[in-house]
Amino acid sequence: MTIANNQLARPQGNYGVDGDYRLIPAPGLLVVYLAVCLAAVHGAIRRIRRGRIRSGSAASVMAAALIGAGIGIRRFTLRGKFEIWADLLTSLQLRGDERVLDVGCGRGAVLTAVAKLLPRGTAVGVDIWRADQTGNCFEATLSNAVAEGVADRVEVYTRDMTDLQFDDAAFDLIVSSLAIHNLPGNALRLKAIDEVVRVLRPGGRVAIADIGFTRLYGRRLRELGMIGVRRRSLGWRGWWGAPMIRTIAVTATKPETG
Repeated sequence: MTIANNQLARPQGNYGVDGDYRLIPAPGLLVVYLAVCLAAVHGAIRRIRRGRIRSGSAASVMAAALIGAGIGIRRFTLRGKFEIWADLLTSLQLRGDERVLDVGCGRGAVLTAVAKLLPRGTAVGVDIWRADQTGNCFEATLSNAVAEGVADRVEVYTRDMTDLQFDDAAFDLIVSSLAIHNLPGNALRLKAIDEVVRVLRPGGRVAIADIGFTRLYGRRLRELGMIGVRRRSLGWRGWWGAPMIRTIAVTATKPETG
């Protein structure tokens, strides 16, 4: 990785822990997870001690999988997502004067990273601040912008990604990280993609990373006339706890007019 890439992959702010905490707060989920892991380990040991080697081995595998998933989720939320976005953003080779929109910015992990690449530009974040990160709120995002030294080039708004309320062709680049899949239903996900394309200027680019519905995003982008639509896995660093839950990138460009 280049020096710039390393700087993006090692943020200074506090970006919380990814997960859905609408029903059960993060501390409660942690207690439940630890209890399940302990129960699985205890069950495996008990079976083996009783001579039930086959079932004990199966229980051991299950316990190891549970523990491994927890380690994987922690690694992804604290390191992996920053590393994959560092690669994505540096590969875009931004000039530094662009106006960039982060759709579903959360606490600003990607927002502040791209802002570091915009010494003469602006990074704009929008979110409705639902509980899919610990401490997810408007104030936390602004605080992270200060911690990363980019507060002078960051703007944050409380807005729904299906109704962005920006002018047409307002942005040079639009990014979104693990956000669009949270919308309840494909109709709203498609509406969010429609909004992304609407506010993107001709010649502008889109980079979306998500753990679900990326084929849907790609199809919609093609239907809307986007070119160079590409869908690819971001590798093991983008696994959300297990290889089955992979982070996939969807990139595309809006054709020039005239």
